Amino acid sequence: MSMWSNFFVQQDEEGRMGVAGAGLMSDSQEGKIKLTFFVSIIGVILAVLGMGTEFWVELAQPKNFSGNQTCQMAHYGLWKGCIRTLLVTDIDPERTSCGPTKLPGESNCTYFKFFTSGEDAVIFKKTTHKNLNLAAAILALLSLTMMVMGSICIGMSLNNGVLFFLKPASFCFILSGVLVLLSVLVFHQSVLALLSSDHSIPLHHELSWSVDCVGSAGAILILGGLLFITLSFSFSPWQKCLPHKNSTT
Repeated sequence: MSMWSNFFVQQDEEGRMGVAGAGLMSDSQEGKIKLTFFVSIIGVILAVLGMGTEFWVELAQPKNFSGNQTCQMAHYGLWKGCIRTLLVTDIDPERTSCGPTKLPGESNCTYFKFFTSGEDAVIFKKTTHKNLNLAAAILALLSLTMMVMGSICIGMSLNNGVLFFLKPASFCFILSGVLVLLSVLVFHQSVLALLSSDHSIPLHHELSWSVDCVGSAGAILILGGLLFITLSFSFSPWQKCLPHKNSTT
């Protein structure tokens, strides 16, 4: 009996040492982790909103290009694009190009065939470069995968009450933020390649609000990842870096 009792005592001590090595989470740390996770979730929501909408860029013809009472503009994102026909009388007289998209008008939207038949899209006689568009979409999907993995790590950390999972979570969120920003850069290059494919129709282009959402999401995710790194330490880094001052001096 004494042999078995010693065995269970040893196993219990090893289990405690393992938990201690993982770093127990205090109540104050748990509150900070939940707050940081809430901030990161805001970044995830903005990223999903931006990636799921087709307002990454707006391409507008000159207002009087067609010579009639209507003009056309296009807006598209990672997955589909839309052509809108607007009345010239609804456009601000001081505006030289067609738009903006918030004006009432007819809209014709289609999904890109990059992901099915591999065809390039043609917008106002200009041809997209599918490799750049595919690269931007793949980077966006990879970033979403890293967001999910980071969220899982935070959930495991909160459920188990340990700090061990914060470091992989921080890596996932920082990498997701970087991938989101890279997706925006690659997409912008694809827009420039589209505009340079044909010069017969002059177009005014500008990045729209979906890019603002995705860019803000990238910054928030990177910030959240950096905060998770700070919270992953069971001690305050400032207390380790700064010399301790004796209360008597």
